[in-house]
Amino acid sequence: MKHFIFIIFFISINTYAQQVDVMLIGVSHNYSKYPAQDFSGIHNKIRKFQPDAFFGEFLSKEDERLVMDYWCKQDNINRLNMLRNNRNIAAALLPGTIDSLRKLSLSKPQDYRLKTDLAHAYYLDQDVANGHYQFWQVFIYLQQTPDAELENYVNKLLSPQLDTTGRSMKRLKTSEYALIAFPMMREMGMQELLSMDCQDYDLNWGASWVAFDTKFNVFKKDTNTALRAELQSGLDKINAGYDKYANIEKTSKNVTEWLNTDDASAISASGDFYLAELYDMENFPNEEMLSKIHWWIMRNKGMCENVVNRARKAGAKRVVVLAGANHRKYMQDIFNTMPNVRVRNINEFK
Repeated sequence: MKHFIFIIFFISINTYAQQVDVMLIGVSHNYSKYPAQDFSGIHNKIRKFQPDAFFGEFLSKEDERLVMDYWCKQDNINRLNMLRNNRNIAAALLPGTIDSLRKLSLSKPQDYRLKTDLAHAYYLDQDVANGHYQFWQVFIYLQQTPDAELENYVNKLLSPQLDTTGRSMKRLKTSEYALIAFPMMREMGMQELLSMDCQDYDLNWGASWVAFDTKFNVFKKDTNTALRAELQSGLDKINAGYDKYANIEKTSKNVTEWLNTDDASAISASGDFYLAELYDMENFPNEEMLSKIHWWIMRNKGMCENVVNRARKAGAKRVVVLAGANHRKYMQDIFNTMPNVRVRNINEFK
């Protein structure tokens, strides 16, 4: 008995101590507004990294059920209701249905009706990440091989033309998943995308944003002439950064690589958090700004913890993490504080 307890303890320590190597990619959520992008360098770096798993900025199905409200909760509910109306599957039957469809799909990889059925089941199970992965495979196939019968089946079962808001099927088509994660996952034979988003603090984040804007609007009106000039100087500096950002987005074929630089991160942060030198101005709503920063850091901390805990649970030692570019610097700093975690952004790989 003592030996058994020791073995369990040893396994627990080893599980906790498992090294996790993170390739972090700060991304755009919509590449359609850019020139044609060259992702070959990023794809090659992922191949060399040989990841065990990919993580995306989605809530897990468990978290989706627990978080009662966040920015796209209603969009997800609308999709869920629509797909239940198209064809419902009782909640108790979903795990078995998904397992069965996965096995069938693996045995018949060219059967895109099965992939459509699997996408539908994942969506009903509130696993949006993997619903999207299956739908994307069907979408790409139809782009390359027109099939009116299959397209009609997809439209009747998934109604992608109606799923246009939030993290939608429409948004998916020009996203980081369609262009980076899913092609590489399919090439590497990976069957599922792991979720790592955290929306536990979204209402706090929204409330702090409203509180800041309310006081900031008063501050701008009441500021005396000297302080108004100081404020304008800071805002001009922020706008100059925006102009640089916009110019790169209009001209570069490697926007993703630039999004992972400290220069891009600083410009992105200034959009939400202005500049630190403004915080000491008289009557600047410093407390409300610090509240915004706190809740943003808490979300990023939750995302990092989800990655590490779920990677270890899955036995994954090398993971690719895709997150909106505004998250990249915060997540990288947090990962760097976590024991037995090594993090590098995409530009640090050769």
